[in-house]
Amino acid sequence: VKWKKEATNELILKQSVQKFTNFCHPTLPCNVLKFKSTTIMLDCGLDTTSVLNFLPLPLVHSPRLSKLPGWISKDGTINLEKELKDCAGRVFVDSQPEFCLPERELLDLSTIDVILISNYHCMMALPYITEHTGFTGTVYATEPTLQIGRLLMEEVVNFMERVPKAQSATCWKNKEIQRMLPGPLKDAVDVWTWKRCYSMQEVNSALSKVQLVGYSQKVELFGAVQVSPLSSGYSLGSSNWIIQSHHEKVSYVSGSSLLTTHPQPMDQSSLKNSDVLILTGLTQMPTANPDGMLGEFCSNLAMTIRAGGNVLVPCYSSGVIYDLLECLYQFIESASLGTTPFYFISPVANSSLEFSQIFAEWLCHNKQTKVYLPEPPFPHAELIQTNKLKHYPSIHGDFSSEFRQPCVVFTGHPSLRFGDVVHFMELWGKSSLNTIIFTEPDFSYLDALAPYQPLAMKCVYCPIDTRLNFHQVSKLLKEVQPLHVVCPEQYTQPPLTQSHRSDLMLELQPPPMPYRRCSVLNLPFRRRYERVYILPELANSLVPSEIKPGVSVATVSAVVHSKDNKHTLQSVPKPPPVAPSKKRKRVMDEPPVVLAPKPLLSGAVPLEAFLATLQKHGITEVKVEETADGHILHLQAEDTLIQLEEDGTHIVCDNNEPLRTTLRDLVLRFLQKL
Repeated sequence: VKWKKEATNELILKQSVQKFTNFCHPTLPCNVLKFKSTTIMLDCGLDTTSVLNFLPLPLVHSPRLSKLPGWISKDGTINLEKELKDCAGRVFVDSQPEFCLPERELLDLSTIDVILISNYHCMMALPYITEHTGFTGTVYATEPTLQIGRLLMEEVVNFMERVPKAQSATCWKNKEIQRMLPGPLKDAVDVWTWKRCYSMQEVNSALSKVQLVGYSQKVELFGAVQVSPLSSGYSLGSSNWIIQSHHEKVSYVSGSSLLTTHPQPMDQSSLKNSDVLILTGLTQMPTANPDGMLGEFCSNLAMTIRAGGNVLVPCYSSGVIYDLLECLYQFIESASLGTTPFYFISPVANSSLEFSQIFAEWLCHNKQTKVYLPEPPFPHAELIQTNKLKHYPSIHGDFSSEFRQPCVVFTGHPSLRFGDVVHFMELWGKSSLNTIIFTEPDFSYLDALAPYQPLAMKCVYCPIDTRLNFHQVSKLLKEVQPLHVVCPEQYTQPPLTQSHRSDLMLELQPPPMPYRRCSVLNLPFRRRYERVYILPELANSLVPSEIKPGVSVATVSAVVHSKDNKHTLQSVPKPPPVAPSKKRKRVMDEPPVVLAPKPLLSGAVPLEAFLATLQKHGITEVKVEETADGHILHLQAEDTLIQLEEDGTHIVCDNNEPLRTTLRDLVLRFLQKL
């Protein structure tokens, strides 16, 4: 049974903003899908580019940063010496760095039923949403996403808490004052929504709401829709999501990769037959080939070490670093770097390296087979055993006594605003022998380096982003053929700096539905049906009538029982028998009479045959008029009209009930009763 239902399906797109260019940041998605009475948040990415407006947090006292002059406007009317510092020709905020939260005014986030996480980079705003909005729903993620996401959050909290700043800068956020500031502070968007980092207590509370799921596992939400994660091929445990009802299917593709790296390959076939495909999280570096960038990384590292310099690699504690270490493992001997020490410094370095080895079922086939040999799936285990790679929680403690140069240091944070990387920038920045190699694409390397200028050390930009590029995603969409594609507006036009590059945009037929920050789209579903079940005893009582060969129809009178978005047709309950009583009951106490339904009519009244029938019954003066919907018969002697239309027949006859009844019976001869 198909029951037509006029339902509203909306996609509310809430994006964080990249501060300096004032447009949506599609690699940090935070979207809300309203679908079949369920409100689903798709990812909760945190825009950390806002920290580039703040001074670095040094682990060791920095005379240079402590002696920076405060900022005063040229005319002297605005004095913010305590909040803003002038450094290397730019103005920075002197307080604990703050993050730009997803937009929270467009929708009451306490109404969110579930949050679906696609990868560990897209869950960094989770504590802000689950702990401060009245959220009472469930978060779904794979186990590697949860565990590595926890490590990334723990690392950021640790970075912030070990260099506390009591001072909180707020005066500069005043709209009137901000307009007077030099760029890029002047152009920063929604600065009043920026917040300090959460605490570990908030992290633990937020992650306690996460329910673990496996690839292709179907999770039912309130009986209305099913959600299921698919491997996206981007990182350990990264997922695309299928959200479907009985008759509609939405695919959410975020942060996916077709390259052969350490995660399971992308599941493409399950994305087929989608009514709507929501696409986000494409590569930030469409013109940079990841393999080429790895080659650049290795060659620049080797050149620096041979010249007696040190190499600093600002990176996250999970993700690309696994591939960098694997690449170096193969490169070390051929480049004669066997004696060069490699240091990985992070509060969660040990946990990150161990987690990568134990999530075997989430790895690609080649790495899975190593586990059964048994061998560690990643070669960094061997680097650690041979003391070529050493990991430390911070620069304090064992590291300071075992540290020797020249060396290669992997540490965070990639923004160069907090973490152990700040110490190495101060330590090595004055020598041209040293090199900093940027591999993470999330931050502008020029903005990251700004507070350290003038800088003598060499800078190499090798952004490694394995997510889908425009050529790959166009090929993917041709294969899975969704009816409609929804994507960020900037995917539908070439970059501003390369307006001639039509290959750096999506060109689809039909054109994709673009969205901007805080926009609301109505999704174009063609079907509006719900599945309704019918009980066996009710089905047995139906009497089908054949209306044409192979097609039978039966009328049904039933009660619709709805629970948890599942609808069942049940027999109409019979009124209970009334016990005989001597007392006369009032009319209103008597049970309602359940009338048998009137028969339904189907078919059409053929004009010529009907006219012949009228003649047989003595009605000969008939004037026929053709209309857009059928015919009007004017019975002139009887002063009566008969309207024969496709979906109904009307008899207009004043004060002559016998004639009306006769004409009705003649019409019914040509129709089938159900």
